[in-house]
Amino acid sequence: MLGNAIAIASLPAEDLSRAKKFYTEVLGLKFAEQPSEGSALFEAGGGTQIFMYQRGRSTAEHTAVNFIVDDLDAVIETLGSRGVSFEQYDLGEIKTDKRGIATSDETRMAWLTDPEGNILGLLSR
Repeated sequence: MLGNAIAIASLPAEDLSRAKKFYTEVLGLKFAEQPSEGSALFEAGGGTQIFMYQRGRSTAEHTAVNFIVDDLDAVIETLGSRGVSFEQYDLGEIKTDKRGIATSDETRMAWLTDPEGNILGLLSR
Protein backbone atom coordinates (compact mmCIF):
# COMPACT_ATOMS: atom_id res chain seq x y z
CA MET A 1 0.00 0.00 0.00
CA LEU A 2 2.71 2.54 0.94
CA GLY A 3 5.59 0.84 -0.86
CA ASN A 4 5.58 3.37 -3.68
CA ALA A 5 4.58 6.43 -1.65
CA ILE A 6 7.05 9.27 -1.20
CA ALA A 7 8.07 9.73 2.43
CA ILE A 8 8.98 13.06 4.02
CA ALA A 9 10.79 13.33 7.34
CA SER A 10 9.32 15.75 9.91
CA LEU A 11 11.57 17.41 12.47
CA PRO A 12 10.83 19.86 15.27
CA ALA A 13 12.70 23.17 15.54
CA GLU A 14 12.78 25.36 18.60
CA ASP A 15 14.15 28.24 16.50
CA LEU A 16 13.05 27.94 12.87
CA SER A 17 15.35 30.73 11.63
CA ARG A 18 18.39 29.05 13.20
CA ALA A 19 17.34 25.68 11.77
CA LYS A 20 16.80 27.13 8.29
CA LYS A 21 20.28 28.66 8.34
CA PHE A 22 21.87 25.36 9.48
CA TYR A 23 20.05 23.18 6.95
CA THR A 24 20.78 25.49 4.01
CA GLU A 25 24.17 27.03 4.79
CA VAL A 26 25.83 24.18 6.69
CA LEU A 27 24.20 21.03 5.32
CA GLY A 28 23.56 22.43 1.84
CA LEU A 29 19.88 21.53 1.52
CA LYS A 30 17.68 23.75 -0.61
CA PHE A 31 14.90 25.70 1.09
CA ALA A 32 11.79 24.81 -0.92
CA GLU A 33 8.97 26.73 0.71
CA GLN A 34 7.16 27.74 3.87
CA PRO A 35 4.01 25.57 3.66
CA SER A 36 2.44 27.29 6.67
CA GLU A 37 3.32 29.75 9.40
CA GLY A 38 6.03 28.29 11.65
CA SER A 39 7.22 25.67 9.16
CA ALA A 40 9.81 25.13 6.45
CA LEU A 41 10.29 22.54 3.73
CA PHE A 42 13.76 21.58 2.51
CA GLU A 43 14.75 19.54 -0.55
CA ALA A 44 17.38 16.83 -0.27
CA GLY A 45 18.57 14.35 -2.91
CA GLY A 46 16.41 12.10 -5.06
CA GLY A 47 13.19 14.02 -4.46
CA THR A 48 13.31 13.54 -0.70
CA GLN A 49 12.27 16.34 1.61
CA ILE A 50 12.44 17.39 5.23
CA PHE A 51 9.52 19.24 6.78
CA MET A 52 10.45 21.29 9.82
CA TYR A 53 7.93 22.77 12.23
CA GLN A 54 8.39 25.14 15.12
CA ARG A 55 7.80 23.77 18.63
CA GLY A 56 9.59 23.43 21.95
CA ARG A 57 12.86 21.50 22.16
CA SER A 58 12.51 17.77 21.54
CA THR A 59 14.27 15.16 23.65
CA ALA A 60 14.53 12.36 21.07
CA GLU A 61 17.54 10.13 21.63
CA HIS A 62 17.48 8.40 18.26
CA THR A 63 18.47 9.22 14.71
CA ALA A 64 15.71 11.30 13.15
CA VAL A 65 17.00 11.38 9.54
CA ASN A 66 19.74 9.48 7.70
CA PHE A 67 21.51 10.91 4.67
CA ILE A 68 23.09 8.37 2.34
CA VAL A 69 26.33 9.82 0.96
CA ASP A 70 28.86 8.58 -1.57
CA ASP A 71 32.01 9.81 0.19
CA LEU A 72 31.61 9.89 3.97
CA ASP A 73 35.15 11.14 4.54
CA ALA A 74 34.65 14.14 2.24
CA VAL A 75 31.30 14.99 3.84
CA ILE A 76 32.79 14.81 7.34
CA GLU A 77 35.71 17.00 6.28
CA THR A 78 33.42 19.60 4.68
CA LEU A 79 30.94 19.70 7.56
CA GLY A 80 33.80 19.79 10.06
CA SER A 81 35.20 22.86 8.29
CA ARG A 82 31.76 24.45 8.77
CA GLY A 83 31.89 23.91 12.53
CA VAL A 84 29.97 20.63 12.79
CA SER A 85 31.04 18.22 15.54
CA PHE A 86 30.36 14.51 15.23
CA GLU A 87 28.94 12.35 17.97
CA GLN A 88 31.02 9.74 19.76
CA TYR A 89 29.35 6.41 20.55
CA ASP A 90 30.49 3.21 22.24
CA LEU A 91 27.41 0.97 22.19
CA GLY A 92 28.98 -2.46 21.83
CA GLU A 93 28.59 -3.19 18.11
CA ILE A 94 28.58 0.51 17.25
CA LYS A 95 31.78 2.27 18.26
CA THR A 96 32.97 5.43 16.58
CA ASP A 97 36.59 6.31 15.91
CA LYS A 98 38.16 9.68 16.76
CA ARG A 99 36.52 11.25 13.67
CA GLY A 100 33.08 9.95 14.68
CA ILE A 101 32.90 7.12 12.13
CA ALA A 102 31.55 3.66 12.96
CA THR A 103 31.84 0.67 10.63
CA SER A 104 29.39 -2.23 10.46
CA ASP A 105 29.89 -4.79 7.69
CA GLU A 106 30.10 -2.70 4.50
CA THR A 107 28.41 0.38 5.98
CA ARG A 108 30.26 3.36 7.44
CA MET A 109 28.24 5.73 9.63
CA ALA A 110 28.57 9.01 11.48
CA TRP A 111 26.14 11.15 13.47
CA LEU A 112 25.74 14.82 14.24
CA THR A 113 23.22 16.88 16.15
CA ASP A 114 21.58 19.91 14.58
CA PRO A 115 21.15 23.12 16.64
CA GLU A 116 17.58 22.01 17.42
CA GLY A 117 18.70 18.79 19.13
CA ASN A 118 17.78 16.41 16.28
CA ILE A 119 20.25 13.57 15.63
CA LEU A 120 21.17 13.22 11.96
CA GLY A 121 22.96 10.22 10.50
CA LEU A 122 25.33 9.94 7.57
CA LEU A 123 25.63 6.52 5.88
CA SER A 124 28.07 5.37 3.23
CA ARG A 125 28.13 1.92 1.66
